[in-house]
Amino acid sequence: MSTTVVPVVLLLCVLAFAVLRPRGLPEATAAVPAAALTVALGAVAPHEAWVQIRTLLPVIGFLALVLVLAHLCAREGLFEAAGAAVARRCGGSPRRLLAGVFAVACAVTAVLSLDATVVLLTPVVLATAARTGARARPHVYATAHLANSASLLLPVSNLTNLLAFTASGLTFTRFAALMALPWLAAIAVEYTVFRRFFRADLATPRATPRAEPVLVPVSAGPVAPDHTDGTDGTGDGPRLQAPGAGPRVPRFTLVVLALTLAGFAVASLAGLEPAWAALAGVVVLGGRALARRRVTPRELVGAASPLFCLFVLALGVVVQGVVAGGLASGLGRLLPGGDSLPALLGVAAVAALLANVINNLPAVLALLPLVAPAGPGPVLAALIGVNLGPNLTYVGSLATLLWRRILHQRGIEADLGRFTRLGLLTVPATLLASTAALWATLHTVGA
Repeated sequence: MSTTVVPVVLLLCVLAFAVLRPRGLPEATAAVPAAALTVALGAVAPHEAWVQIRTLLPVIGFLALVLVLAHLCAREGLFEAAGAAVARRCGGSPRRLLAGVFAVACAVTAVLSLDATVVLLTPVVLATAARTGARARPHVYATAHLANSASLLLPVSNLTNLLAFTASGLTFTRFAALMALPWLAAIAVEYTVFRRFFRADLATPRATPRAEPVLVPVSAGPVAPDHTDGTDGTGDGPRLQAPGAGPRVPRFTLVVLALTLAGFAVASLAGLEPAWAALAGVVVLGGRALARRRVTPRELVGAASPLFCLFVLALGVVVQGVVAGGLASGLGRLLPGGDSLPALLGVAAVAALLANVINNLPAVLALLPLVAPAGPGPVLAALIGVNLGPNLTYVGSLATLLWRRILHQRGIEADLGRFTRLGLLTVPATLLASTAALWATLHTVGA
């Protein structure tokens, strides 16, 4: 095989392994040998592979710290408390419960990354729906969609964001300012479509809601099948059982989390890596949890997902081989130039398509070297594409695959047809709305 074909075959094998995960083996099991083969067969020179790894290492380190921070927040009960608060404030309405789930999922995704939404919040949402008597389907599909579409706001919200943030040359606060309107636009479109798409589910709760909501987070068991109940005649859906008091709010954790988020902005303005702020948050929360014996050092190391970090580094080398083998020239012919609205829409569309073909992480690794020289606008447009596009198919995002696996572990099978129909309604609309919002922001406040 030529050096053009080999990296493509290796990338497809790595992605297939990541999707199937035979015997539960980590993704790095296939990615590391694939990266070694890419170098050994001459598709990527050893020094080029080392440069790629050195470029990715700070981003991966930041990701690991954010994952540990999210884990510590979960151990302190932040997610259960958020679920309980949503259940109390829904006022017995499944539609207001959906609005609450949207609010919490958007906040968790933006601040603690999409992994926290998929892994830590999804089980809480399942438990909340079960205990309030609402049908779980609209709310659990919301966590899948918002893990992707609500990850536009901050560099820490998604690994793709961290990569784009590094390539854009923007500060933390500037990145957030430029992406705020696209983020809001995507969420508004998602919420509008969800209210319409799941109107039947939002009108009929289960007949016998369980008592006391949201006390079972990550270990929540399967949700029983939905069935129909009556409505309250208020026009806002059926009445649900009023939830009880629920768990306490971990105020210390909230304060540390807020200070860490502020630290991201301050560090960026001071010319420091935001990872220092994340490290400070981990040291404070982790030191407190270790002192109280709520976590172990081994647990914290595991929360950093070292094997997944290794997978990303190895994947970067494989993608570099694919790009050098001809993908770059092909994408270069497809990508429009400039930062006009049609150009940004073109970049976002190509990025979304590529994410659904080879997954969003390889897609952003392949696209960034091509769009970065054109300035922050095309970089952020590509980010919109790789973040919103994966809501169309299961394979577009590792987070979506993980969400599906979590549901399967709880005896719930996500329906491919429903997921695809929902994606066809949301993805084109969110791409258009968010890219238009980005263009408006760029031409109003400048890059």
